[in-house]
Amino acid sequence: MAEFTLHIGNKCFSSWSLRPWVAMRHLEVPFEEGFVRLRTSETFANLAKVSPTGQVPVLNHNGRIIWETLAILEYLADLFPEKKLWPADIGARALARAAATEMHSGFREVRYGWPMNLRRPKGYKPLDAEGEAQRARIEALWRECREKYGKGGPFLFGHFTAADAMYAPVVTRFDTYGGELAPDTRAYVDAVLAMPAMRHWYAEAAKEPWPEPGPDE
Repeated sequence: MAEFTLHIGNKCFSSWSLRPWVAMRHLEVPFEEGFVRLRTSETFANLAKVSPTGQVPVLNHNGRIIWETLAILEYLADLFPEKKLWPADIGARALARAAATEMHSGFREVRYGWPMNLRRPKGYKPLDAEGEAQRARIEALWRECREKYGKGGPFLFGHFTAADAMYAPVVTRFDTYGGELAPDTRAYVDAVLAMPAMRHWYAEAAKEPWPEPGPDE
């Protein structure tokens, strides 16, 4: 049995699953996947076998169960401090945690107006007024992180951090629905999409044989 098993849902649309998966894959933390297909009559029962909340992702570390995406990322940061999943500088680390937490708890209209769907053809889709305000907030937050602490690399804090993992599904949404993006937003989106871990996730999503979600959802 592997030391780590990460239980996830469908790669095409399970945005929360993507976050710890891309972090572990990018940081080269070996793990096995435990897959639960979502949107079926058996989903609830299958989730109950692995998740105390009935949701994914869930990390099983030698029988220790960690649920909630940010908790998983914090746990990995504690286990592997050399991976620098949070920035070393205390100011950068505070901003990274604030940005990650804001993503975890907010941006509902962006998430609902632009659902993650890796089958959907790219094309601009306007958001409602609140969604547009949230979109602007995301871009301003990315810009602040990059301008203050991102000079050493292409990610929000230079090197890849938990904040990038938290925003990875939002990156897919900007790429799918955002149309022509501001140059700095486009550069960050492209940097995340170019990660081998992200390309691998996309490739596996494309192989999923199930009909959900449809390309127009």
